[in-house]
Amino acid sequence: MTTHLRPSGHGGQATMRAALALAALLASGSTLLAHHSAAMFDDKKTVEFEGVIKEFQLTNPHSWLLVDVTNKDGSVTTWGFEAEGPSTLVRAGIRPSELPVGTRLKISGHPMKDGRPAATWMEATRLSDGKKFNPLAGFAVR
Repeated sequence: MTTHLRPSGHGGQATMRAALALAALLASGSTLLAHHSAAMFDDKKTVEFEGVIKEFQLTNPHSWLLVDVTNKDGSVTTWGFEAEGPSTLVRAGIRPSELPVGTRLKISGHPMKDGRPAATWMEATRLSDGKKFNPLAGFAVR
């Protein structure tokens, strides 16, 4: 049996629109509040890997550096390292042109508490020349 909602008259349509607007507001509200939380990361632990850049997503509100890490058994795990948005990274001297796909690096961060292969990006070192990239440097007042 299929049930169709059909509001009766203008009052019903207004009620339906109000209910949909409220539902959208509630759904986005939790996302907006959770957006700036770092609660999913364990700031008491640090992981460090050597790997190869798979992708650099320079996006708002947070950027991601995806790094392919070869495990001891030869399998590869792609780790995601979360950083700040583009303006903060650019102030820190971090641009996609500095870290293109295929670049080998050493990278450290605070891992996710649930064990998924992701972490906050604390520092990366390009292995070809030792240049360091610290996303938090973009917050420095000059």
